[in-house]
Amino acid sequence: MIRYSGHVGAGDVERCLGDIQTALVDLQSGFRMLVDLTNLELMEFSCAPYIDRAMDLCNAKGVATVVRVVPDPQKDIGLRVMSYFHYGRAVHIITCETLDEATAALSR
Repeated sequence: MIRYSGHVGAGDVERCLGDIQTALVDLQSGFRMLVDLTNLELMEFSCAPYIDRAMDLCNAKGVATVVRVVPDPQKDIGLRVMSYFHYGRAVHIITCETLDEATAALSR
């Protein structure tokens, strides 16, 4: 699970990228990922290169499904568009409005 909240800057996402790299070591191909933007207020544009890298790392490791919680479509922060460039065609992307919906999607 990746959860962004409050005002997120490049340093925050860079630190998160390190955590993602560490977590990926123990994951098998076919894993599912939850990205929660429920409490995101603002993400700076300078975060984009780190998010790109995180997507590339997850794709290379074999992510099968990405479930995103985006309660406000205006706070999508470009993830939908970035996915076209950084995930393979086989990666299933699901966008939900609530964490409950996302949890249900992950349990299918």
